[in-house]
Amino acid sequence: MNDPLVSVVVPCFRQGQFLPEALQSVLDQTYHNWECIVVNDGSSDNTEQVAAAWIKKDKRFKYLYQDNSGVSSARNSGIAHSKGEYILPLDADDKIAPEYIEKAVEAFLISPDLTLVYCEAEKFDEESGKWNLAPFSLHTMSRKNVIFCSALYKKKDWERVCGYDINMSKGIEDWEFWIALLKHGGMVKQLNFTGFYYRIRNNSRTALVEKNGIIDMYEYMTVKHPDFFVGQYGSFIEMERNMLNYRKEVDLQLKSEKFVVDLFCKRFFGFTIFGRLDSIKNLQEKKRNVK
Repeated sequence: MNDPLVSVVVPCFRQGQFLPEALQSVLDQTYHNWECIVVNDGSSDNTEQVAAAWIKKDKRFKYLYQDNSGVSSARNSGIAHSKGEYILPLDADDKIAPEYIEKAVEAFLISPDLTLVYCEAEKFDEESGKWNLAPFSLHTMSRKNVIFCSALYKKKDWERVCGYDINMSKGIEDWEFWIALLKHGGMVKQLNFTGFYYRIRNNSRTALVEKNGIIDMYEYMTVKHPDFFVGQYGSFIEMERNMLNYRKEVDLQLKSEKFVVDLFCKRFFGFTIFGRLDSIKNLQEKKRNVK
């Protein structure tokens, strides 16, 4: 009862070179009742050989293979095969501090009503230093993701929201999952210590996603959770302002502000309100021209 099993799920796609560091960080945990499931998401590198070597080191390591289906599918596969009461996702190129699982489990045991526990984080590799994440709130979460993928949560909550959405194929799947998990309520705790280390690489999955499709995923996410986003934005003006800020953050080369607004309005409000908004913009432009 006081030593619940924690399942660490490590999806890996062409990251075999980094996998030993991630698995070593799991092996170094001060908390001992864990299993670690490496999910080979159709890698053509040495992921299988690396995983096999770690299974020989410690029987708590396990291995799954699937044809390449994306990180959401890989996480879901690993969690579906897991036996733990708690789940900790860990990307194959990241690391966790030795005390992370122990401190996170302790937080759950002290406050059983918690839904999610995470910690402070640092970046490493091509960029280093503290990762300054904004404090969690649903309001902030509607504007940007403030919780990295490696947070501890209950397996039953993963089941409740039907897991990670495999349609989030171009990234930010963890952001969508946190929204699904927390939008109807739930307590979140951030531990006051650095327990997660996030690798920064110019050719990382996140960097490529930000250049090639994150707006599509953001649009899909807002359409999937209109109740959450409408409730948190409060008004179209706030929503529009956030869309512009988000565009700047990911540094996408979009043609105009109107392109971003169109994507959201067509989905949320339909063409009638969209037409009204377009008319308002035209009137504003005419007024500026008259002045």
